[in-house]
Amino acid sequence: MFNDIGALELVTIVVLAVLVFGPDKLPKVIQDVMRTVRKIREFSESAKADIRSELGPEFKDFEFEDLNPKTFIRKQLDNDELGLKEIRNGFDLKKEMAEVTDAVHSRDTEASSGSSGSSEGGRIDMTKKPEDAGKDDRPPFDADAT
Repeated sequence: MFNDIGALELVTIVVLAVLVFGPDKLPKVIQDVMRTVRKIREFSESAKADIRSELGPEFKDFEFEDLNPKTFIRKQLDNDELGLKEIRNGFDLKKEMAEVTDAVHSRDTEASSGSSGSSEGGRIDMTKKPEDAGKDDRPPFDADAT
């Protein structure tokens, strides 16, 4: 619950509580706060139990933490029924980016050296316009459509 509170912040909160409530009222305030937290927990647990009972036996494994999108996705990625690990492992983003970078750099060097535009090694020169494409192939501009 207090994962992001450091020791200095905790000491500061305790000192402020002593200054605000005083040393004589502080134990009663702590008891009241603990009682309130306990009641809130009991209320939330009973609400969860009511929801589970209303959903029926199909949702007996339902966890409310699954409603958090990050938890849901993490759980689905761990559960490999859909084959997501295979897809994730088959897609290497660094390799794809390296190929794109190589293609861009080779295009820049070919354009600067005045290459004839032939496709070498299965690559297509994207700087050269197709021969059959003309200016008449463009669709008419429709100002009302935009």
